[in-house]
Amino acid sequence: MSEFPAPYACKPEKSRGRLHKEAESQGRSPYQRDRDRIIHSTAFRRLEYKTQVFVYHEGDHYRTRLTHSLEVAQLSRSIARELGLNEDLAEAVALAHDLGHPPFGHAGEEALQEVMAEFGGFDHNAQTIRVLTNLERKYAEFDGLNLTWECLEGVAKHNGPIKDKKPRAMAEYAKKHDLEFDTHAGLEAQVASLADDIAYNNHDIEDGLRAGLFKINDLLDLPLAGDFFKEVMKKYPAIEEGRLIHEAKRRLINTMVKDLVTQTRENIKKGNIQTAEDARNMGKKTAVMSESMEKKYRVIKEFLYQNMYKHYKVNRMTSKARRVVRELFTFFQNEPECLPSSWREKAKGKTEQERAEIVADFIAGMTDRFALEEHRKIFDTSYKLIGS
Repeated sequence: MSEFPAPYACKPEKSRGRLHKEAESQGRSPYQRDRDRIIHSTAFRRLEYKTQVFVYHEGDHYRTRLTHSLEVAQLSRSIARELGLNEDLAEAVALAHDLGHPPFGHAGEEALQEVMAEFGGFDHNAQTIRVLTNLERKYAEFDGLNLTWECLEGVAKHNGPIKDKKPRAMAEYAKKHDLEFDTHAGLEAQVASLADDIAYNNHDIEDGLRAGLFKINDLLDLPLAGDFFKEVMKKYPAIEEGRLIHEAKRRLINTMVKDLVTQTRENIKKGNIQTAEDARNMGKKTAVMSESMEKKYRVIKEFLYQNMYKHYKVNRMTSKARRVVRELFTFFQNEPECLPSSWREKAKGKTEQERAEIVADFIAGMTDRFALEEHRKIFDTSYKLIGS
């Protein structure tokens, strides 16, 4: 385990602060305060009913955006601790990274990208920044959660620098609070990004098996995953399937995490990274898995793409989800007077472009079940809207 805090960790006492000045908390560091604000946000609670792959009513045990975010946060803290990084900041970035996702997972995002194409597009990462800096309305003195520069930078750039045309939400915020989109994020955010990848692949293996989209035998020839399933079956010949899956999955996660920590330490040493700023200005990611592990990871990812994300049962779900989002957007864009009262007020007198952005905000904030219910209220002519 590295010394704590490591010299290259983001240190709360050296934070670049918040857009709106506030007195510091007596008992919490700035990054702990960020984490707490994220957990208490409306957008975070909604993640319980937002999809990863399966729509919420398909089953009680499949991952949702909420359970995924919690798993990513746990991994992020563990990896950050090993590397001597700031655990609170890594956890905050992990908990916030999916807040801008619309309902129905990638299907919902694809549908919003399609309908918003003529209005500047839709990007879930930019939407997350919009949620954190504008759409959350809780505090008397500012919109958004007023998070620290390091937390917002980490969320915005957890997948790397944004060097092409910036999404409007990010460009607008940068005018007030420059997040330096052309550099990499701090190591805490880089760790959260990899924790996201590790959690995603591993829990999708478990959910895919639970859903019957593929079988354990289909995994046995995969690198790492197949090796661990065979190892557990050999050691425990009579083990029941649920335990087998968990034992193989925990070995897979542990191996990926160890590889990430080892490779990142090596990169820190090679790059002579002494400060958080050194990591930001390296010109490439410092927190990465080894090349050999990355190759194995890509094979597993391709297997899931072919056998899970493109399975005909999932295709049917995503097709319905895209249709729901497209139809809701078209309806509210053409008939804004049908928006709920607070949103109707926002849309009143706006240009077509501004109205589209408001409608996209409304839909992106929906949970799966709310979107399905709204769609039923609008398009099912037998639905009774007003009680007799």
